[in-house]
Order: sequence, then structure tokens, then C-alpha cells
Amino acid sequence: MVNNLDVPTFIQDVIDASGVKQGQIRAITSSDLDTVGNFHLTWICVDEQWLYIIEEQNIKGVKGASTTGRLVNKYLLTEIEDLRCEFFVGSTALIAKMKNGERIISRGSKGKGGELSQFSRLVNALLKKEDFKTPAFGKQERNNKCPKCGKLYPDPSRPVCPDCIDKKTLFKRVLALTPKYKWPIAAMIFIMFISSLMGLASPYLTGRVLIDEALVAGGKYEGMIGQIVLVTVLVNILALVLSIVHGRINAGVTAEIIYDLKTMIFSAMQRLSLSFYNKRQTGSLMTRVNNDAMDLQNFFHDGLPYFIVNSVKLVGVTILLLFMNWRLTLLIYIPVPIILLFIYKVFPYLWKLHSRRFRANAALNSVVNDSLTGVRVVKAFGKEDEEIKRFSIRSKRVYDVQMRIGNLSSTLFPSMSFIMGLGQLIVWGVGGWDVVTGKMTFGTLISFTGYIGMLYEPIRFMTEIVDWWSSSMNSAQRIFEIIDSNDYLPSPEKPVRMPNIKGNVSAKDMEFGYEEGQPVLQEISFQVEAGEMIGLVGRSGAGKSTMINLISRLYDVDRGSISIDGVNIKDIAQEDLHRQIGMVLQETFLFQGSILENIAYARPDATPEEVIRAARIANAHDFIMKLPDGYETVIGGRGQDLSVGERQRLAIARAILLDPKILILDEATANIDTETEQLIQEALEQLIKGRTTFAIAHRLSTLRRADRLFVLEKGKIVEVGTHEQLLERQGVYEKLFTTQRQALEFIAVGG
Repeated sequence: MVNNLDVPTFIQDVIDASGVKQGQIRAITSSDLDTVGNFHLTWICVDEQWLYIIEEQNIKGVKGASTTGRLVNKYLLTEIEDLRCEFFVGSTALIAKMKNGERIISRGSKGKGGELSQFSRLVNALLKKEDFKTPAFGKQERNNKCPKCGKLYPDPSRPVCPDCIDKKTLFKRVLALTPKYKWPIAAMIFIMFISSLMGLASPYLTGRVLIDEALVAGGKYEGMIGQIVLVTVLVNILALVLSIVHGRINAGVTAEIIYDLKTMIFSAMQRLSLSFYNKRQTGSLMTRVNNDAMDLQNFFHDGLPYFIVNSVKLVGVTILLLFMNWRLTLLIYIPVPIILLFIYKVFPYLWKLHSRRFRANAALNSVVNDSLTGVRVVKAFGKEDEEIKRFSIRSKRVYDVQMRIGNLSSTLFPSMSFIMGLGQLIVWGVGGWDVVTGKMTFGTLISFTGYIGMLYEPIRFMTEIVDWWSSSMNSAQRIFEIIDSNDYLPSPEKPVRMPNIKGNVSAKDMEFGYEEGQPVLQEISFQVEAGEMIGLVGRSGAGKSTMINLISRLYDVDRGSISIDGVNIKDIAQEDLHRQIGMVLQETFLFQGSILENIAYARPDATPEEVIRAARIANAHDFIMKLPDGYETVIGGRGQDLSVGERQRLAIARAILLDPKILILDEATANIDTETEQLIQEALEQLIKGRTTFAIAHRLSTLRRADRLFVLEKGKIVEVGTHEQLLERQGVYEKLFTTQRQALEFIAVGG
């Protein structure tokens, strides 16, 4: 969609030829179906007075094909009361509400739903004379292609192109993390530098000094063999001590870096919205917290310090070699250009392989997580062999990419070592001839060969740094994706503090969809007074759970607003909002830990007496006391040691302990036997007094005492009233209630 931008020339020509006084085009979009559903490109645009439907046509002529258009229809805006986008199976339609009825003015495929929905909002804003420049577009349409090179993203959930990523900027950003660890890293570099200098002394002492000056008659240090050996031993001991100190500092820095990186990633994840997690695999996120943090830690621990020291060593050894024999030194560097060419050619491919390895590992972790989390379902359906096959497929992908990396590394790096070894053969050949001809002393040759090993060691490290750098930067890029993600619920610049809300909840023209162009809730408006109990009723998929998610601000609405006590929930301080909204969800989640800790999760500062009181109200105290350690009994992850009913009662106790002003019950009494349900209903009746309550229950009989019922159908509130009023109306609610009652009677007879 474009606003005041890029209107095709043929569109302007068609409008000019229509004979109407045309104003400035305010909005334009395209669709791929005509009004009867045939594939055909059409354009819909609007100015200050008219809405135009134009059919695109391609005409072949002598000079080639040209694009033109035909005006299919035009509508005066004064005749349109409202424009909406309706979603059907496989298609969408723009429907105009006219004074003489409704009319379909355009159709489109489901992929065009987002654009048509945005266009309808723009037109409605124009009809209502609202701010046209800043309409609430909602979620942006996801583009799975790189805008720079046009290639599909390897992972659709990560809009990152491995070919186009700015690696220099990424590297600079990683370096920006070092100031916090600058002193330990500086100490390590200094110690490694001194240790390297100690290492440079050893070949010189054993070659030039010992052989040429101490073992030769008339030498400068003739007969001082013991002293020279002693100095060499002392130098090596000093190097050993420095190595031990370096190792101790390194261990401490490593632990700190791992701790900080994992905390940074996990903290960033906690700020992200539910929509972020809905689009990603759990295994992928676990990999980022664990493996990626370790890889980036290796950058600071094993990469950066050694890179600096080896660079210094490379320069230092080169200077010494040039001082001893510049001609022979130049011969040593003959293989270096070949090695650099290898690195240049292989690096991009190695980068892609490391990225592919991450995706394969993430997919494998997701399979393991799913299988272990749903192990009861796997066992119940006897699908162990299928899970093994599913795991084997993912594991084979990890194996394949790991083999490709291994084969490349095991071929490339030994080849580089061989090429570098050629330099040593050159030294022995040319240097040996120089010794024979008297151009070089034997001691100098021994020192020279000793320094060659010290020269090739940093060169070998520089070649293998390609693999290390690719792995570290891949991990860094994924970590920064989490940290930089804007997929979170924004906090207001000046949050409104509401430590004691009353509980008045209202919605105005609310609209929401998890995916662009597929609204789950539309045109939702209501006013709930403090202390009211509202029952949310409707078929599965009608939007009941979505509504309570929006009221508790787990998601933000795409359009319209939700207010508490007259304040938009987007402007309320989140800690005040969540502290005063209690939720008991249909799917109960309990953490690994004691029962006391799980109930007190809502209020960590609660006393044991308050926890026990909440458990008594939720009818959980009796079964807790029958457990081996009572309230100190440790339960497994997700509460797998307890029955469904017991887990649900603990969740209710958790909500009771919070003592919220707004209470949300999503099937709070589901999966509980009749006797327990009756006891919990009595407790809930005491709990909801003086609190605004939104309750979802598939058993409609449990909502009879609600002050009002909101009946949802296809994402809209179609009926509002008490249980008796809605039965008398004989509408959607009456049909649902009658159908459910008949089903229960049938089950009773069958039983």
C-alpha cells in the first residue's frame, strides 16, 4: 500500500478520463482477484470524494507490451458508511456498507488480506475525518526475502541474510563489550606479552650465544656453558610462572564473561513479548542462551588475547629474523600469499556452514524438548519409534553439516600447515648452504630454525582464526538479535502509577490479530464496572482467551484501546498492572521447586501463614498435608508429580495469594471432579466479591451467577446479558446452552 506515493501513471490516466473532478489520491492498494473470484490484478484507490476500482490490462502492440487500465466502478464516499475487510476460506473481500445495503467492491487472495485490511482502515479514518497520516496499521507484514540481495532468509523467524550481514559493524560491536573486562584482559595480554618475550630469548641463547659464543674457542662467552644454561632455565621458569598466573586470571575472567553474557541474553528474553516466542522454537532459544554465550566467551577468552599476542609475536620474530638474515627471512614468507588466498576463498563458505550448524542444532534441541516435555503423550500413543525417527532425521542434519565443517577444516588447515612447512625446508636448504659456504654460522642457523617454529605458530593461529571468528561472530549476531529485538510491549515514557486500581475495565473499537490480515477480535467495545463478574462465552476459536490476554496486556491491541479506571493500559506502569491482575489459566504451569515456592510465586514476600490460608481457600491444603514433606515437597517441572486437579488447585491458590483487583479465570474449574469443583466454586464466590472478574467456562452452567455474559462469535461480541436474558432472546447463547445440555443428558443416559 502507498499513501501519496508511486501512483502508477495509467491509474491517473484512467481517473482523468472518468470525467469526475479528481482530487489528490490519498491511498491506493492492489488486489489479485476480481469480484467473482477470478485471478485478475485490480487496483483500489481513494481521493477526497471517490473510491475507484480499476482493472489492470496489458496490451501488446507493435512497440511491445504496455500497461493500461479500465475503470470497473467508482463510489462516492458520501454513500459509504463503513468499509471493512472480511476473511473467508482462502480469500478476503472488501465490503462497503452503503445506505441501501452492503456490497462487495473487491476480492483478494488470503495473502492480500493485510493490505486490504489496512486500506479499509485508512478509508474509514477518511470517512470519520480522523487523523489520516497516522492510522493504526497494527503488525507489519513479514517479508521473508533479503531486501538487498533478494534471497530467501535461511530461517524465516530470523530476518538475517548471511551473505549481506555487515560483518565489520558486527565485529566492532563485539569489541564494544570489552571495556567491562578491560583490566583482566589487559593483564592477560601483558603477561602473555612478557611470556612471549621470554620465549624469544630461548632460541637466541641456545643458538647464537651457546653454540657460536660459548662452544667456540675464542668466543665472547667461551667456557660459560653452565651460566648460559642456568640463564636459559631461569627464563623458562619465569615463563612457567607467568603461564600459571595467566591461567588463573583467565579462569576468573572466563567465569565472569559466561555469567554476564547468559544473564544479558536471558534478561533480554524476559522483556520480549509472547508474540516473539510464538514465532520461535524453544530449542533455538536454549541454544542461544547456552551455546552462543559459550562461543562468544571464547572470543574474549581464547580469541582476542591470543590474537593480539600472536600479532605482536609475529612482528617481533620477523624483526629478529630480518636482523639475523634478511634474505633468508624473505624466502620464509613465500607461502604466506597462498595462505591468505586460501583464507579469502574459504571464509564466506565457512561462515555459512556455521550458520547452518546453528539452525540444525536448534531444530534438534526443539525435537528433544518437545519429546521430553510431552513424554506422557508419546507413551500414551506408543509413538516412541516415531520420535526416534524424528530425532534421527534432525540428528542426521547436524551430523551432515558437522561432517562438512570437519572435512573442510581437516583438509584446509593441514594443507596450510604443509605449505607453511615448505618455508622451513627452504631455510634448511638455503641456510645450510650458507653455513657450508661460510656466509652464516651454524649457531645462527640453529637460532633461525628455532625462530621459524615461533613464526609459524602465530601464522597457524591466524589461519585457524577463520574458523574461530566465523563461529564467534555467528553467535554474536544471534545474541544481538535477541538484545536488539523490538518485539516487546513498549513501556510508556511517563508511566501512570496506579497502586490501587478500582477495577473499571472498558474497551473501545478494539481489534487484534496474531497475524496481519487475520483478525481474531474485531469491533470490540464494552464497559465493565468495578466488582462485576463477566462471563465470556463462545465456541472454540471465538476469541475468549485472546480477550483476557489483551485485558492483562500480554499482547497489545492493533486498533482501539483498553482502559482500566479510565487510563489506557499502555500508559499504566506494568508492575502496578500485573500486580493487580490475577490469572488462573486452563493450562496450569508449576515450576521446579517446593509447593510453598510455587504458591508464593505470586507474592515472594508472603508469610507461610498467608500461603496456607490461600491453599485452604483453594481446597488444596488437605492434599498438600498428605504429601511426604507437606508444603516443602519438591515437585518436578510443570508439576508432573501431581494430578491435573491438584495442579489446578495450586494455581488457584497462587491467584488467591496475589489478592488481585481484577481476576481472570480461564477454565479455572476444568478437569476437576464434581465434589472438588463445588468446593472451589464456593471459594471462588468468596474470592470474586469486590473484584472485577472475567471468567471463561465451557460448561455454561458454571456462569449462571455472572452479572453479565459476553457472547463471542467470529471475533465479535454478538450478545450481552444475563443467563436468563440470553435464554429468552433465543440467539447464539441459547443455541450453545441447549446443545450443551442435550449433550450432557446424552452422556448421562449413555453412562
